[in-house]
Amino acid sequence: MIRALMIEAENMTRFHDVAEAPLGAGQVRVGVRHIGLCGSDLNTFKGLNPLVKLPRIPGHEIGGEILAVGPGVDSAYAPGRRVIVMPYTNCGECTSCRKGRLNACRYNKTLGVQQDGGLAEEIVLPAEKLILNDTLPPHHLALVEPLSVGFHAVERGRVAKGDRVVVLGCGMIGMGVLIAAVARGAEVIAVDLSEEKRALAQQFGAVQAIDAGREDVVARVSELTGDDGVDVAFEAVGLPATFTQAIDLACFGGRVVYVGYSKAPVTYQTQFFNLKELDIMGSRNALMRDFQNVISHLAEIGDKADALISKVFPFEEAEKALPYWDSNRNALKIVIERGA
Repeated sequence: MIRALMIEAENMTRFHDVAEAPLGAGQVRVGVRHIGLCGSDLNTFKGLNPLVKLPRIPGHEIGGEILAVGPGVDSAYAPGRRVIVMPYTNCGECTSCRKGRLNACRYNKTLGVQQDGGLAEEIVLPAEKLILNDTLPPHHLALVEPLSVGFHAVERGRVAKGDRVVVLGCGMIGMGVLIAAVARGAEVIAVDLSEEKRALAQQFGAVQAIDAGREDVVARVSELTGDDGVDVAFEAVGLPATFTQAIDLACFGGRVVYVGYSKAPVTYQTQFFNLKELDIMGSRNALMRDFQNVISHLAEIGDKADALISKVFPFEEAEKALPYWDSNRNALKIVIERGA
């Protein structure tokens, strides 16, 4: 038996002893060392995630260590090596998979969402879902997946050097967008309610940070861009108001990328789709190249990435982590750490 944290019901988490998963051909047993909590985990805890059926073991932002391998696994996957988990599944047969867009598989089951996740002592996964990495600090491995989602969105938005970009929402996904856009040479305007997150956004390269609670965001962006608007507007909040605001912020001939998704219906003045001839895109999960780009970037910035982690809980105190985040919404990333 192994210990795992379950979200049992709304606002209720508890440790359980669960059966150790068998190790099959092509599979790897991973000892979970660090796991980041995602906004989807918090929504599940609050009863706001329609994709989840409770009880559920949360967690898909996973860094770990190989414990054992099944038959047929390449010898590179040796016990003791560190790994980053790609937490998505792909069927290989749906239209998205056939187009090579495995991140948007019609039948995807993300760990911790449509299937039990990694907030446990160990997890068994296919070898192809593991990225070997013995060079990044172990606690940074849990940052790779959430940042990859932002990096993928920037790829979708075709951000280029000199582009003016606005990021609505500077949670971890929004920070991934910001970091990737800055790395491409874009001029980034960050928008968030949280003073702490706005300060962090500027620390990571935003040229301006707008307080969405006190300023007229559209008017301020218009002022900053000489009444043009931005080349690319990224929505990373998931509210109807920010969905429509992204359209208002984009310039004529601009692009809009939705990374968040709204739980409520959104009503648009659709003439702006046409008048501005906007490219409007969704963005989901990430591809292997996005993970690799994040790994390279984290290697470049080194200890600076520590600023992205707001608080670390030891595994033994993981029951406290989601209630803490619920009460401290300014926290960017909560990480749970489990020793060997």
